[in-house]
Amino acid sequence: MNTTFSKTIRNVSQSLLLILAAAIANPSYAALNNPQVTLEKVTKATFQRIELDQESIKSNPDHLRAIIEQELMPYIDHKFAAFKVLGNQFRSVPKDKIPEFVGEFKQYLISNFALALAGYGGQELLFEPVNDLQNQKSMTIKAIIREAGRPDINISFKLRRIKNTQEWKTYDLVAEGISLLSSKRSEFASIIRQEGIQAVIDVMRTKNNKPLHIASNNN
Repeated sequence: MNTTFSKTIRNVSQSLLLILAAAIANPSYAALNNPQVTLEKVTKATFQRIELDQESIKSNPDHLRAIIEQELMPYIDHKFAAFKVLGNQFRSVPKDKIPEFVGEFKQYLISNFALALAGYGGQELLFEPVNDLQNQKSMTIKAIIREAGRPDINISFKLRRIKNTQEWKTYDLVAEGISLLSSKRSEFASIIRQEGIQAVIDVMRTKNNKPLHIASNNN
């Protein structure tokens, strides 16, 4: 898909989508601890899982999808992200199609995150400290992706506090000023206008149903 965000991802590192997947505030700590600290903890835990499951991943690349489903997706606000992607188009979408769209969008995120996991190559993620959490309902946490021999990449994570549970969840990544959700909203909006929501659902489903292919990492 020839979007500005996807070009940026390809140019800087496919690992950016991995970082979004790893940018999660664990609900057992979120209400009490600094989400930035928890982001670091979950990132390390995710990378350890990748290392431990390398044999399974090599024999069955779709195992990466299982890792995403089990370790990450419970803490990503995929419903909120899906609604943000629809934006103003939400009102034009038949209500009976919303659950189907949200379900496929979740799987679409899993597919993209799994591809990014496959491209992980040991990049270092450095967070800026977060100071004021009191009474915050949403926040942006800034970080830098550092890799030897390449320029630093500036990224920001967008999180929101879930009202009824008080847990923090990630819903968007901004890479070098480009929002993942804004990019997908622009991409899907024209399809919805021209062909309807079912066409977008079909695009996502086609990708979701494809076996995961891990290309050689030639970085």
